[in-house]
Parts: sequence; C-alpha cells; structure tokens
Amino acid sequence: MFLQLDYLYTPSSDVAADARFFTDVLGGKLAFAVEGMGARVAMVELTDGPPHVLLTDHLEGDRAIYIYRVDNLRKAAAELKKRGLKDERRLEIPMGPCSSFVLPSGHRIALYEASRPEVLKHFLGRKDF
Repeated sequence: MFLQLDYLYTPSSDVAADARFFTDVLGGKLAFAVEGMGARVAMVELTDGPPHVLLTDHLEGDRAIYIYRVDNLRKAAAELKKRGLKDERRLEIPMGPCSSFVLPSGHRIALYEASRPEVLKHFLGRKDF
C-alpha cells in the first residue's frame, strides 16, 4: 500500500532559523522557503532522495507527520480503516489529496496521492524568507 515515505512534515516555532540550522549545520539543501496564507513552509533535502523535511509553523502538536505516497488514496485509507485506524482527517496538500491519522501511540501518519506533481516544481528554488 505504501509506495514511499516522501516527507517528514515537522512543526517549527521558527521556520527560518530551523531551515538555517538544517542547511548550515547539518549540510542540507534548502529546496524552497515559501510564505503564504499566514504560514511559512521550508523544504530541506538532507539526502538525494526522500524523505525530505518540511518545516512549518502552522502544524499543531510536537510530532512530525510521516507523509507516504500511495497509488490510490481512497483504497489505501479504506485499508487503514479496516486495520483499526479511526478519525481520518481529509485535507489537500499542494501535491494532491491527503488523509491523515493519529495512531494510538500519538504518532501521526498521512497518505497522499500525487495527482499534482507539477506543483512541487513550481515551489523549488523559491525563497520568500
């Protein structure tokens, strides 16, 4: 069901400072830093491939959300519900529709269907802050 862990969607109280640390100290590459609709999001690439770190100031809680790409969001979310996951939260991320779940232990996962892959290309290289 899971194709790949693409993103670690990570809460940050200071996205600019955290992005600088991930790049200057840890050696990551800042793929983008965008600001809009009252939120800041920066994507840092620590490796050549996923998962990439998304730092954001609008995500509640202290835990990252593991965002997995799936072929068919409807089927994958239904399968997780059959396995006992509850309280699906449906939302849109720039790359496509998404369903998120909180596990009994408090870990957070999300599934997304990459129906808009061109959106990521639009953000790459953008530096709003």
